[in-house]
Amino acid sequence: MADIKPPFTEEAARKKVKAAQDMWNSQDPPRIAQAYTPTSIWRNRDSFFSGTEAITKFLTAKWERERNYKLRKELFAFTDNRIAVQFWYEYQDAHDSMRWKRCYGLEDWTFDRETGKMRKRMMSGNDIVLGPDGNGEGRWFVDGVDVNEVPITEQHW
Repeated sequence: MADIKPPFTEEAARKKVKAAQDMWNSQDPPRIAQAYTPTSIWRNRDSFFSGTEAITKFLTAKWERERNYKLRKELFAFTDNRIAVQFWYEYQDAHDSMRWKRCYGLEDWTFDRETGKMRKRMMSGNDIVLGPDGNGEGRWFVDGVDVNEVPITEQHW
């Protein structure tokens, strides 16, 4: 992912977004943390932190809670060294009786020009429960489905 560096073209920004999507779907916190600068600043909902160790710790706890996680990211907008992303992911919440949930949100990314690593990540997201009592009815990212092929329209919200 770091080999795609600013200034971004539309094609490069789209590749950066999909590379991030694939990396996050690996659910490998130490590997993912390497895509960020050592002093990267994060806001994830109501959590604020920075640095490789904090990112790794956050992601480890995230996937202890969010089981069967599948994510899709799409380019929303870009400039020279910034990218805005729209995302959707589904998971079973280990802290809520394994109910299926979907998170919708936006991310604002700023990149280091020299390394191509992300130096700032700001995330806002909202969860909804899927199906009666969280049984997963209406899931998009079922087993065997390519997350990039699922049609996402306002009708599905």
